Amino acid sequence: MMGTATLDRPVAAPAAALPSPASLSTPAKIFAFATMCVGMFIALLDIQIVSASLRDIGGGLSAGTDETVWVQTSYLIAEIIVIPLSGWLSRVMSTRWLFAASAAGFTVTSLLCGVAWNIQSMIAFRAAQGFLGGSMIPLVFTTAFAFFAGPQRVIAAATIGALASLAPTLGPTIGGWITDNFSWHWLFFINLVPGIFVTVAVPMLVKVDRPNWSLVRGADYLGILFMALFLGCLEYTMEEGPRWDWFGDEVILATAWIAGLSGVAFVWRSLTYANPVVDLRALRERNFALGCFFSFVTGIGIFATIYLTPLFLGRVRGFSALDIGLAIFSTGLFQVASIPFYAFLANRVDLRWLMMFGLGLFALSMWFFAPITHDWGGAELLLPQALRGMAQQFAVAPTVTLTLGSLPPERLKLASGLFNLMRNLGGAIGIAACATVLNDRGNLHFLREAEHLNIRNEAMGAFLQGAGNQMLAAGHDLVDANTAALKQLFALAWREAQTQTFGDAFLIVMVCFVIATAMVPLMRKVAPPKAPSADAH
Repeated sequence: MMGTATLDRPVAAPAAALPSPASLSTPAKIFAFATMCVGMFIALLDIQIVSASLRDIGGGLSAGTDETVWVQTSYLIAEIIVIPLSGWLSRVMSTRWLFAASAAGFTVTSLLCGVAWNIQSMIAFRAAQGFLGGSMIPLVFTTAFAFFAGPQRVIAAATIGALASLAPTLGPTIGGWITDNFSWHWLFFINLVPGIFVTVAVPMLVKVDRPNWSLVRGADYLGILFMALFLGCLEYTMEEGPRWDWFGDEVILATAWIAGLSGVAFVWRSLTYANPVVDLRALRERNFALGCFFSFVTGIGIFATIYLTPLFLGRVRGFSALDIGLAIFSTGLFQVASIPFYAFLANRVDLRWLMMFGLGLFALSMWFFAPITHDWGGAELLLPQALRGMAQQFAVAPTVTLTLGSLPPERLKLASGLFNLMRNLGGAIGIAACATVLNDRGNLHFLREAEHLNIRNEAMGAFLQGAGNQMLAAGHDLVDANTAALKQLFALAWREAQTQTFGDAFLIVMVCFVIATAMVPLMRKVAPPKAPSADAH
């Protein structure tokens, strides 16, 4: 009996600490929540802040394209591993100390990334940055539910939803501007001031639970190993597969097998172990299971379009990093502008219908992206990006409330990590699928165009004649002039083939959102708690 009492006391401590947020004034809770949102924002921003500047980073570190891509991949792999662990870690260390440690680690590794001396050190520091900073993302979700109830909780969820989709969207814009006006080193140095502020402020402001170090003794370390192998190898396979012909590459084949086998072992372990690090049992609750699916789909949409649009502008239009950022900036503007409208409607309209509107609007935006042509720029992208910005706000924010709002607080921490994992996993799979489409469909469209480029094509003949005459006028001989004209024709045909593949990719994303929209009525309605005492249970 004495042993049982000793073991039970630490477990009950966090629950006993939960009523403390209700004793705080509303301004104090808002300031504490805003401070945590700063940490979440910079952690999410760093996923994509390097995407438009990889060429500059590679040039500065004397690295090739194959090596430079790991500046982003290493961060994603590390972050996707730690996010589902954050629930268990917060029970061990408490929310405030895990968040503070995460912010401190993120800040130190940001400094190290900025002073990296070669590509190997940069990759190592980026992996550490993703792993140490990743815990900040799901902790904001759980703390919002501890701090707020009723209409305030809806507004907090709207804020989180905005940041979760806005930060990756703004990443290429901010990164491009910093690189063009300063240097790529400042992509990481800008994290230092907010990182230090969050590290110092959170322990003083956020007191929602207490540490329980006794959980370390009974932790499912085998499950953690299976999860790390599963997510790490899966992320690697998704990121590198399109570049290396998928299973035609021995390394990709090996990582795919490891991911599959360790994934099965992880699911088995999580469902059979008494205290798993990830609460897969929460998937038995319909709203949570559907919410994870919607989080997965929104991850596909947010990250795939962030991947596709800058790639199109750089590859087809030849835009610089800054020009790309300015062209896609409208998405963030329209998302921010839609926040007040969502906050107004969220307390008056069933959140399921708001989410259905958001998912449907996202599908519509992809439909407007699909007829993309080689001369599209910021003006042509304005309407589809405006629709996507509004759609992100109306799709992500209600998903947070409907999914996590139906869970009791004692399960919220473990489940929140899984919910956030699904968004990042959807992003990884969405990017991989789009990259594969661009590779495979590009060749198909090019071959179809080549079938029409023959001696009976008068337009082609006129183009070759005009290009050849220009080369002859420039002083080239006939053979060189004809060769140059054929090269120009090839480049023109390949540009059009590439442009068509971007349209194909947007249509695939649209189909995902059409399916998700049709599934929204399956969710149960969740009314936000009205009484502050709800947080105490």
